[in-house]
Amino acid sequence: MEKKKIAVVLSGCGVMDGSEIHEAVTSMLAIEQQGGVYHCFAPQGEQRVVMNHATKQPSNEIRRMPAEAARIARGDISLLSSFKTADFDAVLFPGGMGAVLNLCDFANHGKDCSVHPDVERVVKEMHAAGKPIVALCIAPVLIVRILGNVTVTIGNDPEMCLAIKAMGGTPEICSAAQVCIDRRNKIITTPCYMLDKSLKEVAQSTTNAVKDLMEMLK
Repeated sequence: MEKKKIAVVLSGCGVMDGSEIHEAVTSMLAIEQQGGVYHCFAPQGEQRVVMNHATKQPSNEIRRMPAEAARIARGDISLLSSFKTADFDAVLFPGGMGAVLNLCDFANHGKDCSVHPDVERVVKEMHAAGKPIVALCIAPVLIVRILGNVTVTIGNDPEMCLAIKAMGGTPEICSAAQVCIDRRNKIITTPCYMLDKSLKEVAQSTTNAVKDLMEMLK
């Protein structure tokens, strides 16, 4: 049987300004453990913010998403503009502030945010093709902004739930490690660090989401 191919879309490297590293790596591990293969992508462009993760303060630097995301991917990364829907069975978006700073600008503009054009294309094409979309942590707001009437979870944060409703989505309250599955739209979401407190819990969340993804792909 041919292995299922999952595209992992990264937004940088680090929870404060890019992809959440624990969520990204445990997702990639879970994909391999469940018999799939993955390839990482990142959009072209600069990060909107660069943070010093030691001091938790902004840093006066310029960093580009592909170069930073390549740290997580061990250099094996492609530009998201090269993504072809026909080549992949599903797409997965880890969380981290990069999802709402770089892939879209929800962190600054909330429900009225705009989305990176390559990200919007990939999500719309995968959805139109009936292929699953996985979004972790805060990344589900990105999917709601693009597709509108979908059901997702970001845990139980009241303000985030209101924003999801304002964008036309339906928020589902979940606890740590629970997975929300919108079967009609083939969207799988889980709270991860929106609720999880440890790497062990995050690994359980991502593993559960990937297990549900592989079941959906049967």
